[in-house]
Amino acid sequence: MNTKKIAILGGGNLGNSVAKGLMKSQFPPNQLWVTRRRVSMLEDLQNEGVNTGNDNFAAAEAADVIILAVKPAQARGVLQEIKSALNENKILISLVTGMSLESLEKEAGISLPIFRAMPNTAVALQESMTCIACNACPDAQKELVEELFKCLGMVIFINEEMMAAATVLGACGIAFALRFIRAAMQGGIEIGFGAEVALQIAAQTVKGATDLVLQTGHHPEREIDKVTTPMGITISGLNEMEHHGFSSALIQGIRTSFNKVNNSNK
Repeated sequence: MNTKKIAILGGGNLGNSVAKGLMKSQFPPNQLWVTRRRVSMLEDLQNEGVNTGNDNFAAAEAADVIILAVKPAQARGVLQEIKSALNENKILISLVTGMSLESLEKEAGISLPIFRAMPNTAVALQESMTCIACNACPDAQKELVEELFKCLGMVIFINEEMMAAATVLGACGIAFALRFIRAAMQGGIEIGFGAEVALQIAAQTVKGATDLVLQTGHHPEREIDKVTTPMGITISGLNEMEHHGFSSALIQGIRTSFNKVNNSNK
């Protein structure tokens, strides 16, 4: 991967996080290009040795792998800018919500390996869950893209029709999980902890719960059963939360976000 040159077109929150995650994985910064209209917002990356600027065409022309990380409303315009820099030897990866492989192929106007990827902002810490879909790409290109995103966390390939669901569960899911941590922290303050201590306890507890599921492969309820004793304090708290709609509210929130993604794609 270190022999490839990568251009990230769109150095906003997600594009910036991808760049930082790549550098954290020891990717050479001088092999990385990041663009943004307001180049001054990329000063921290420039100080690390990353090539920065606002010329999407120049970045795309220099790169082997082009990552499109702009907002949906900007995507077609950027693709028109870089169209003449694309060729069959380059790989195009879109992080744009709601833009299909078919649309990307049409806008590119040339046959080349095209991927859709949906990471989340934890890419900056190499802890993303990235879901990937692709057109009829050769195995070598699939392996290269998988290797790239494995530097940034966990990777799974999915059918393209599941990308909307992946966006909600994986990308929006970061916000949902953080809102739980915030609520747990506020509860901790109410029962006597200071804000900093409450946050540390809540965040580390969630991290531990995550590792229990990922490292053991156990269903969450199996781990819950280990800490819920008859007439105990844990089951009392859980039942009170469920009485107020804890699980149903989360599920409904996920469904609402999913419906909005689908409606915006029509």
